Amino acid sequence: MPTSALHPFHRIDQLIRRRARPRPDRAPRPRRARAARLAASATALLALGTLGACTGAPAAKGPATATGSGHPAAVTVRSCGAATAVSTPPKRLVTLNEGATEVALALGLQTRMAGTAYLDDTIPARWKAAYDSVPVLSKEYPTKEKLLAAHPDFLYASYASAFTGKVAGTRAELDAEHIPSYLSPFGCADSKQVPAASFAAVWGELTDVAKVFGVTARATAIEQQQKKTLAGLAAQGAGRGLNVLWYDSDTKTPFVGAGHGGPQLILDAVGAHNVFGSLPGGWQSVSWEKVAAANPDAIVLADAGWDTAKSKIAYLEHDPVLSRLTAVRKRAFVVVPFSESTPGVLLADGAAQVSAGLAKLHPAS
Repeated sequence: MPTSALHPFHRIDQLIRRRARPRPDRAPRPRRARAARLAASATALLALGTLGACTGAPAAKGPATATGSGHPAAVTVRSCGAATAVSTPPKRLVTLNEGATEVALALGLQTRMAGTAYLDDTIPARWKAAYDSVPVLSKEYPTKEKLLAAHPDFLYASYASAFTGKVAGTRAELDAEHIPSYLSPFGCADSKQVPAASFAAVWGELTDVAKVFGVTARATAIEQQQKKTLAGLAAQGAGRGLNVLWYDSDTKTPFVGAGHGGPQLILDAVGAHNVFGSLPGGWQSVSWEKVAAANPDAIVLADAGWDTAKSKIAYLEHDPVLSRLTAVRKRAFVVVPFSESTPGVLLADGAAQVSAGLAKLHPAS
């Protein structure tokens, strides 16, 4: 069984953060979206007023080049307290997690990718051909030897777990080897450095990567398209008046969407109420008793290779207590790929998918 089947990254990285800086309170265990302190659901909704959106990033019309938007003599971007500087656009990018891979493909960087690794589910159809043209170094994390054999001139990861001695090495070690790196701000080991989860922060990461590769016009186009989509979803309000449970993973102690991460941003985008939106962080473990007490109108299920939506539905329907929940009795389930539930280039896709699912379940809402 792959390690990801036992320990999905939004749990693993929280353990890394706890070791990096113990907290007096019980911190949530998010993946990319451990927001330091998001200003509650109202803030996200207010942000949506200025957003718009799209069903995610559009397919690139062709491989990106360093021309067009141009690349200055040197570019420096910062993430997780570290500066990344490049004098010319990298030509041998290696992405170490699916989220990073999807950002690179959305920006049309496939011809400048020397390798990729670790998928949570599947690459969207619009990027599949581009993805297939990139060498897969490993189904999970590659060994350091295999990584270096790809001769990368830039490493990009979504989670702090990629930049450890067991994988690529620390970012400081990579700097010493003259290999610049970038870690998604949502994956910082220190929770103080994680930005509040928002679509604006998602676009900030996209823009950082685009600056490094000299394709900022592409990032701008994606942002504008996603803003239009989000505006349309807000107007539709498919989730208005619905109490929704976001069920991420686990059957013993359910891991659910909390108030300050990707799930909350999506539920805000469609106008739904998150039954666990008052909890801190992007995700939290709760008891089944609390789920039963919430008795949601609908359940959104994250679908990942390490914990499928199908297996979660089967568990709910066969449990003598949970099977009596309103959403379970009515089979009011909405399935969304896990990769669309975390702050990243596919988050707007996730919002569109949840909106469509809720509209189908509750056409009058």
